[in-house]
Amino acid sequence: MRLFLATGNRHKQKEMQEILSDMEILIPSDKGITFDPEETGTTFYENSLIKARELYRLIKEPVIADDSGICVKALNNAPGIYSSRYAGPEFMKGYPDGHKMSQEEQNINLIKQLNDTKSTDRSCFYVCAMVLMLNEERFYVVQETFEGVLLDDINKQSGTGGFGYDPIVYLPEYGKTIADLTADEKNRISHRGKAALQIKNILKNL
Repeated sequence: MRLFLATGNRHKQKEMQEILSDMEILIPSDKGITFDPEETGTTFYENSLIKARELYRLIKEPVIADDSGICVKALNNAPGIYSSRYAGPEFMKGYPDGHKMSQEEQNINLIKQLNDTKSTDRSCFYVCAMVLMLNEERFYVVQETFEGVLLDDINKQSGTGGFGYDPIVYLPEYGKTIADLTADEKNRISHRGKAALQIKNILKNL
């Protein structure tokens, strides 16, 4: 069975292919499809459903969509759904002209923003809302989280695995950052890994 993943992110495609190893995971660009829906939702679930519906409309095949991000508790769970667009405390929802800050700058700014609050609570968590859409009226939704601690200094970032904010999220129980985990370790315990496993079980039982 093949599934289309509603993203242009090759890192996400790789992770999903590792988790759903008995399926073929494609992204729109693999078939020359331009895919950039406007994410107007106010929750991870709403944005995930927007992406799933738009991709299904384009290809009329089963699709998986996810919306994910990092939430820092002392920042009222920001940047949340704006994680990929986050451009520092002045532009939490992204720059007005739409251009994106580099991931390294995002990581630096997020640590600085939390440090500026003087909060002793450095806890954070990732959220992943994932939709399996079989047709426009038949879909399944799961949502999972993955807890960690935001580093207090960008110079402590570590690891070459993962992507996004992974090098600056520390896992006390493992004594390493998410980016230090092996792919198998991350896929077993991460927000996306746990959500994808639930989707895999749903597919088995269909």
